[in-house]
Amino acid sequence: MKPFKQEQHSLFGEILDWMLTPLLLLWPISLALTWLVAQGIANKPFDRALEYNAQALAQLVTVDRGQARFNLPQPAGELLRADDADSVYFQVMGPNGELLAGESALPSPPDSQDHVTGEVRLRDAELRGVAIRMAYIWVRIPGRDAPQALVQVAETREKRSVLATEIIKGVMLPQFVILPLAVLLVWLALARGIKPLHQLEARIRARDPHDLSPLDYGAVPLEVAPLVASVNDLLERLGHSMATQKRFLADAAHQLKTPLAGLRMQADLAQREGTSKAELKRSLEQIGRASIRATHTVNQLLALARAEASGQQQALVPCDMARLTMNVVRDLVPLALDKHIDLGYEGAQPGEPGVCVDGNPTLLAELVRNLLGNAMNYTPSSSEQPGMVTARVLADPFGRVLLLQVEDSGPGVAPAERELIFHPFYRTLGTGADGSGLGLPIVLEIARQHGAEVSVNDAHPGQVPPGACFNVRFPALGTDSRSVSEGGDSGS
Repeated sequence: MKPFKQEQHSLFGEILDWMLTPLLLLWPISLALTWLVAQGIANKPFDRALEYNAQALAQLVTVDRGQARFNLPQPAGELLRADDADSVYFQVMGPNGELLAGESALPSPPDSQDHVTGEVRLRDAELRGVAIRMAYIWVRIPGRDAPQALVQVAETREKRSVLATEIIKGVMLPQFVILPLAVLLVWLALARGIKPLHQLEARIRARDPHDLSPLDYGAVPLEVAPLVASVNDLLERLGHSMATQKRFLADAAHQLKTPLAGLRMQADLAQREGTSKAELKRSLEQIGRASIRATHTVNQLLALARAEASGQQQALVPCDMARLTMNVVRDLVPLALDKHIDLGYEGAQPGEPGVCVDGNPTLLAELVRNLLGNAMNYTPSSSEQPGMVTARVLADPFGRVLLLQVEDSGPGVAPAERELIFHPFYRTLGTGADGSGLGLPIVLEIARQHGAEVSVNDAHPGQVPPGACFNVRFPALGTDSRSVSEGGDSGS
């Protein structure tokens, strides 16, 4: 058991988190920004009232016998009355800093500010520990240049806070309803958005285990289409693999049935009463030949299965086809001598430019071995008139093509059969050759995996017999390949 096992993530939950988390994080930020905006909105009407009061009091400053005077009539005093929420204060200071009227404890404007007459300015301050909002104006006194009178009006900030709070309530309270509704709508939309995935899962679960047909592209969203394409590709490869296994089993059963039946028949004949030594010896010889044929068939079936199943599973390396072909020819010399066949090699030498191909050395050696074995099986030969089989590698470094040829002096292949001979278990009639009919299908499959083309024509047109020449055309690597596999021996 792994101590730190990674938990399986939910796509629904992860998308929901990424959608709702920013929404929930932005909501407090929206609240703070709304509070700041509400403060500014709440200040504007009350600031205008303060400016108006300051200008109204400034008009009441007069000069009497060279002295600044301030007369506050009863109607003007009504402007400065305190209401139920806030306290209103005013202050009138003479040009020499003397208090003409109002609250003496109101703080004076900062000295750093210019004394611009006739302009109302606003500032925040405190009076006896209470925050206040102040409007002040400098009033020029006739007959005096520098000295000016100062008029200030201040009020506490309770009404402003109440108004800002009401604005916040009017804006934010609906959001307490909208936010859960938005979360619900996101949940429902996301659930509806991934519904095709659940439908796809249900369709896959409902399929028959033997149904490997492709899934329908049109029933899934565009974002899921690549996943469906990958599944379809997997189904196609799985179907191909299963078909290969079924074909292999059927082929093995079909091909092994005949030699096994012959073995059983010969064994029954050998066990009959009154069998002579000559008949017993003949039966044992037949059993030996049947077992050799069965062994050869099994080996060919395994080679075909390996070639079909390898695909892209094995890494391709640079292979010197000249060296590999020479090694296979060398291994088959004893068999050729037994059949009285003149087996040889000609063409490019190992290491020459253009003799390398990208491939699997084991499979390529199997390809060459099957071509040579097929040629020796179908080439009539005797000690008086030996047959000839020649393997040839021709390199064209400029055309980046490598040609492998296997030529024999046999009866050749009729044009009507040149495609049929590459079908499994097809054997040309009337030749008397013993074989399983799998050698050339193995050659075709290995060539296909290496991007090569296989063809067959007459080796000596117009002559009798014409012979056969099998051509395998590979795409060559060129002259810049430095790492060349010596794997010809590994396939022998």
